Amino acid sequence: MENGRDDSCVREAVGVFEDAGKLQAAIDDLLTSGFDRSELSLLAAEQTVEEKLHGKYRKVTELEDRGEVPRTAYVSTETVGDVEGAMTGGLIYVGATVAAGAIVASGGTLAAAIAGAVVFGGTGGALGTILAKWFGDHHAHYLKEQLDHGGLLLWVRTVNKERERRAGEILRLHSGLDVHIHELPAETGSTGPRSRY
Repeated sequence: MENGRDDSCVREAVGVFEDAGKLQAAIDDLLTSGFDRSELSLLAAEQTVEEKLHGKYRKVTELEDRGEVPRTAYVSTETVGDVEGAMTGGLIYVGATVAAGAIVASGGTLAAAIAGAVVFGGTGGALGTILAKWFGDHHAHYLKEQLDHGGLLLWVRTVNKERERRAGEILRLHSGLDVHIHELPAETGSTGPRSRY
């Protein structure tokens, strides 16, 4: 038992957000207040939730206190941007390097190697741009899907009464709805099943 709490249970602050910007502001505030990313979780994608629960759900509020609901780890908007940039830039670099190396290895001139790098680098960049757009669209679809079901659900694992108070205060400050603390068995709480949205 930590701080007089039962280790077989997980206590969490729960809130629903009707706006992705307010959710992000709450998360930023939680992180700057000493909460760790690993203590935050979001509802998994609609298809994942429906497969796990063997049926559709109408509102996220139906799910907020159910321990068996699949969750996803919080991914910052900066990380989404970094992934998109890496997809685009990485494939430009790989395409250009492979093309230049192949031309030089086959006995081609430096001018041909540069021309090949430009052409194949551009092709790699185009593929990277397509993949980055898909990733961004996938993230936007995830947000829309959750909002269509009543909001973005955020769970914040808490380890003591002070953390519960602080988490609830932050969720309310950023317009979290139905903010409350719940207790779940440890095997199904926020340390339970997670998936990528």
